[in-house]
Amino acid sequence: MNRIFINITLLATALLLTIACVSDLQTVNVENKVPQASADAVPGQLLIRFDASVADLLNKAGLTKTAATKSGVNSVDEVLSILEGCTLERVFPYNGKTEANTVKSGLNLWYVVYFPEDTDSHALAERLSRLGEISRVEFNREIKRANVKPAIPMPAENLAQATKASSNPSFNDPGLQYQWYLINDGNLKPQKFIAGSDVNVKEAWTKCTGHPDIIVAVLDEGVDCFHEDLQASMWVNEDEIWGSHDDNDGNGYAGDRHGFNFAMNSGVISTNDKYDSGHGTHVAGVIAAQNNNGVGISSIAGGDNAKPGVRIMSCQIFSGNKLATILDEVRAMKYAADNGATVMQCSWGYVSGAANPYDWQPQYSTDEQWKTYCPLEVTALDYFVNYAGSPDGAVEGGIVVFAGGNESAPAAGYPGAYGDFISVAATAGDFTPAIYTNFGPGINISAPGGDQDYYFDYDDNGEYGAIGCILSTLPTTVSPSGYGYMEGTSMACPQVSGVVALGLSYAAQLKKHFKATQIIDYLYGSASEIESFWNLDKPKVYYRYVADIGLTHKSSIDLNSYRGKMGHGMVNANGLLSKISDTEAPRMTFPNVLLSLGGKASYFPSKYLDGNFIVKIDDEGIASYQVSGGRLTFTGKKVGQTTASVTGSSETQKFVITVRESNSSNGWL
Repeated sequence: MNRIFINITLLATALLLTIACVSDLQTVNVENKVPQASADAVPGQLLIRFDASVADLLNKAGLTKTAATKSGVNSVDEVLSILEGCTLERVFPYNGKTEANTVKSGLNLWYVVYFPEDTDSHALAERLSRLGEISRVEFNREIKRANVKPAIPMPAENLAQATKASSNPSFNDPGLQYQWYLINDGNLKPQKFIAGSDVNVKEAWTKCTGHPDIIVAVLDEGVDCFHEDLQASMWVNEDEIWGSHDDNDGNGYAGDRHGFNFAMNSGVISTNDKYDSGHGTHVAGVIAAQNNNGVGISSIAGGDNAKPGVRIMSCQIFSGNKLATILDEVRAMKYAADNGATVMQCSWGYVSGAANPYDWQPQYSTDEQWKTYCPLEVTALDYFVNYAGSPDGAVEGGIVVFAGGNESAPAAGYPGAYGDFISVAATAGDFTPAIYTNFGPGINISAPGGDQDYYFDYDDNGEYGAIGCILSTLPTTVSPSGYGYMEGTSMACPQVSGVVALGLSYAAQLKKHFKATQIIDYLYGSASEIESFWNLDKPKVYYRYVADIGLTHKSSIDLNSYRGKMGHGMVNANGLLSKISDTEAPRMTFPNVLLSLGGKASYFPSKYLDGNFIVKIDDEGIASYQVSGGRLTFTGKKVGQTTASVTGSSETQKFVITVRESNSSNGWL
């Protein structure tokens, strides 16, 4: 039941160093440009970062757009020439629209070197690291998943028999009455559920139910894009065709209609491997299952039937038993930023450095350790934080949400523990910490994550404690009904991602503009206090439940140990929306338009202005426009620049149209 750090636990040798415990990190010379060898290194691959001084040579060699056998850097090519079949490829595929940001962040300097698998990769790494033209060498390591309990399917008859309204009706989705994490009235099991122990979304829904301009990237297993409760909520890349081998929009990825399968290097998102757990689909359902459609479940930001909610972009980094790599992970992060996501949902991470070494393999304990040994991961995450969103839209910058970890450790795991990101602890349905959750330093906020062992004495159709877990969507290959239960900080994480997405939706609805850091501050400042609900005079008792054996091993936790260590408190959707409503903020503004000669660009003025709109281009010889279905499309006619304006019912916004002849030699307008 996803008790092992969010279903996607990274073992100690998963990335960048061979380590058995945190103390082993100290044996590595941090000044070295290459780490120690690792059994988890992908054979025949190295990740290298060129020095910025040779960027022009790489461009001249054609490496910005295609793989090649030579880099154009003589010293590097001399080393690689001794290997037959050696090729280089840029880590991040060329995307003309975002190339300027790629260069600015330095991600353009990272390359993959492919070579025969029987080559001594460590010896090659050592030799490359001695070259002045290379500033870093990394092994492309596999990211492993530990064994986890499977999801608990919900029988189809349970949903069929469910009433289509709870005692606090909001939507007609039959599963809502079991979704205590959304609306907890305390009536499911009064002894261990406390009314109000939820994300406080009921009142928030009266203000906003989601907005289709807000995109949440789910880095996980694949999301079932055709699930009855998710299909209408999937992000759609209009220029791409599902299953196509053509990159129609030029973003570097072919057929990425609803996201991209980085694990299999395909635009087809998959969920049908017999070893898939359904985790990505479950996470997506918490955030954006379609609301009020009389089907399945409700979600935090899934709209209201015909009124669309937020969109889910599936960035698949795991598939069945195939191990993901650091290469898959970082590519997914940059893809999410470049293609419009503003929230990145990450229900995975490293084992906490404070985890019990008898049960776990602890990893990074400090910001310095993580940043030293994971430089490419750090840079890719920084890219999302800095370049996601828009200076003209609801939010500028990206918001990254990580699960805090499931080792019962007194510190969060990385990367979530780093201060730029949101790290989430898990609670049960009575405000108490879930028995598995990490807590303490690095944890920023709490959210319902389920607690099966705590609800051991509640039999839900033969599955002990399932009712105390999180009900959400699943692929039918995992649960024939398409729904079922999971638990973990991996389930608390999408609660926060969903609330953040709902807050951004409300900002878009109000046409307000915020910095990502402001939204994070409002999230923390609006959190609900939880410790007053704890009984500190007695331990929290739970039992392990083992299939075919039954209840075993009575245990307990002392709630006093968690005081002041569950972040700012419980995530509060209505509180966040109130902060956004009450705060004076700049209006969203119509963006400047950049066109190539003969090129087109489309916008919806309704995002920025109220009522009908009128467009004026001061020099119509430079650009023209057409309006169709509320969509405003500009066409570049002549090289040059002109001012323009769009007027709504109450205001006029001015902008600039620039037309250039073609893409520059560096590939961006």
